Amino acid sequence: MKKYILPLLVLAAVAATSCRKDILSEESVIKDSTVEMNAFDRWLEANFLRPYNIEFKYRYAMNESDLGYWTVPADYEASIIYAHLVKYLCIDTYDEISGLDFTRSYFPKMFFLIGTWEYKNNGSIVLGTAEAGKKIMLSGVNDLPMVLDYYEGAELAEYLNHFYIKTIHHEFTHILNQTKTYPENFGQISANLYVGDACFDTDDYWRGRGFITDYAQSEHREDFAEMVSEYITHDAAWWQEQMTAAHNETAKVREEIPDAEFGDVIIQSKLDIVATYLQDSWGIDIDELRDILGRRFSDVGAGRVDLNTVEL
Repeated sequence: MKKYILPLLVLAAVAATSCRKDILSEESVIKDSTVEMNAFDRWLEANFLRPYNIEFKYRYAMNESDLGYWTVPADYEASIIYAHLVKYLCIDTYDEISGLDFTRSYFPKMFFLIGTWEYKNNGSIVLGTAEAGKKIMLSGVNDLPMVLDYYEGAELAEYLNHFYIKTIHHEFTHILNQTKTYPENFGQISANLYVGDACFDTDDYWRGRGFITDYAQSEHREDFAEMVSEYITHDAAWWQEQMTAAHNETAKVREEIPDAEFGDVIIQSKLDIVATYLQDSWGIDIDELRDILGRRFSDVGAGRVDLNTVEL
């Protein structure tokens, strides 16, 4: 019988352990993160959260960032500049043309900033992304103070537009399209010419094929958003220059396709659909929207807009 003594002792010990009741602490181990609000937080609450229910997140949050890229947090001062730009050149613009209710209803409910640009393996840069009509992530924020120090006037306005503001109008167009779709015939105009996520041409060959930018070649959704954002963020003279360039570039296309339609004719046909969509679906006159943005860009370029103050 001695050979059963050890197993019985072990069994008794297990039974004793299983019968013992653990004493749980009344205090939860899960703690809510608390961040003391600073002046910028209060300014964001007054200018974004309360009137529009928009969260402007400048503190780094891994679950909001794109884990497929190497990213860094946005600097505090740079984030203040970007918040002012978004408010004056985007939110206030749509308030002016369509009213606060429109902006409150359709503008994305979150902006998330990251400090660096996101570089793709084809050499292009991701300036921003929109997710399900609710969130826009914006990159390259930490360069903003340097940009303001280096550029002024029209050059400043164009740089800010190209790398920062046009991206927001582009992404907002996606959000509008997700809410009310645009006509299918837009995608049929250049249906056989989209190249997907390829390395785009470095010259102006794409204009001769009927695209307003090289990125517009990727797919018809991006083509539509590029048409809107490029048109409304530039004046009539700039647009005419692009149309002239597109007409001239068609000569290169015709070396391969003799009966190719002129690029400016194709772009104009796309613009007609875009303008009709904005007017019929949203009550927005695309030329009026362009005029409002042009005035606001001039204000920023001339230094008439305070981009640094957060005191209420």
